[in-house]
Amino acid sequence: MSDLGRILIGLGLLLIVVGAIVIVFARMNIPLGRLPGDFSWKGRGWGVSFPLASSILISVILSLLFWLISHFRK
Repeated sequence: MSDLGRILIGLGLLLIVVGAIVIVFARMNIPLGRLPGDFSWKGRGWGVSFPLASSILISVILSLLFWLISHFRK
């Protein structure tokens, strides 16, 4: 049962990091979800959004963050 607690704490910390990144990007006027490379289609009464560039950017930043954490833990 303690493993479940550790997983939940880890997921919570991950959500905090992602939330902080979104706040920092908003303050730097980087419009996540509206970057070049983010696709959206709109029709009558419906809309589809595929934030490809935003997803790649967040992935690169999180990968760098986790690499730095693992590098300094050694």
